[in-house]
Amino acid sequence: MKAADLRELSVEELRAKSRELRADLFGATVRHATGQLENAAKLPLLRRDVARVETVLREKGGTSQ
Repeated sequence: MKAADLRELSVEELRAKSRELRADLFGATVRHATGQLENAAKLPLLRRDVARVETVLREKGGTSQ
């Protein structure tokens, strides 16, 4: 996911994307802790995606959670 693509989204869409990514990250973290996550490299990628969305959201003036 690229920041340029995120900048095209509205604030509401960014908030929804943030919620979705945070839920995915939580699920992946739980699966990793229980040994069910097959690809552990997915965790840092999800963290970076959350950070990108939050950064673009702050740039647009829509405060984060």
